[in-house]
Amino acid sequence: MEEQRQQLLDDARKIEQCIQPLPPPRTSPALVVLSGLPGSGKSHFCRRLVSHYAMASLKSDALRKALFGQPTYSAEESRRLFDACHLVLDRLLARSIPAIFDATNLRELHRRQVYDIADKHNAKLILVHLQAPPPVVHERLQARVKGLHSHDLSDAGPEVYERMRHDVEPIGRPHISVDTSVDIEPAIATILQQLEQP
Repeated sequence: MEEQRQQLLDDARKIEQCIQPLPPPRTSPALVVLSGLPGSGKSHFCRRLVSHYAMASLKSDALRKALFGQPTYSAEESRRLFDACHLVLDRLLARSIPAIFDATNLRELHRRQVYDIADKHNAKLILVHLQAPPPVVHERLQARVKGLHSHDLSDAGPEVYERMRHDVEPIGRPHISVDTSVDIEPAIATILQQLEQP
């Protein structure tokens, strides 16, 4: 048990190093949680939002590689990654530092852990469900497989998308749904307005 706790602290420390420099604290903390299948446009949406509003960015694809080098995507590896991400989010909100969590977050069981962290710190929780028509997603994932986008750190191709489609569960709290095959700027503006509200 103690060894597992130490592993968690070590993993969290590595993640905290990856997300430096941190933005300054805000009067009231905010947590933006992205949810969506591979190829749904989460990382692009995250980059666009952070370009307008400074937040600590926890991007699961990048952080998985930071922790494990060449990930196997095993259940144990995912448990370690998300336990550490949740601990870091808890620490950030405790310091009133706004954060965005870019991961698939497909199951409500997993999202509830993030809800609890936001509730614990009385943080503004903004849930964003990203999606796109399957033909658009497949085109994006084929481009990923071919390595056409150097900034794309995900390894998930079309077969992973098809497998994970069965894991999608409805989001149990109010959220914003975004079709990333069309202009995402109106959704970005809506979220920025929510973030700026006291």
